[in-house]
Amino acid sequence: MGAKKNARALPRFTGRDVPVKEIAQASGITADAIKRGLRDGTLDFGYVLPSESGEQLRYYCPDQLVWDRLGYYTPKSAQAA
Repeated sequence: MGAKKNARALPRFTGRDVPVKEIAQASGITADAIKRGLRDGTLDFGYVLPSESGEQLRYYCPDQLVWDRLGYYTPKSAQAA
């Protein structure tokens, strides 16, 4: 007999931008610490993008990267619920 694979069903990823505040609530890490970690490269589940004016930063955390690195997924924003 072949070995059984321990496969779990993967969520249906949409590329949704998971808000930093939602990740903070789910992980127990403060939003400021997450932003700092994304900026300095210690956290790798998102991207930091400068605004067009270059004065502000935007944080993009795609749902699949958040799932891969943290194991957190929800199809819709937890804040909207």
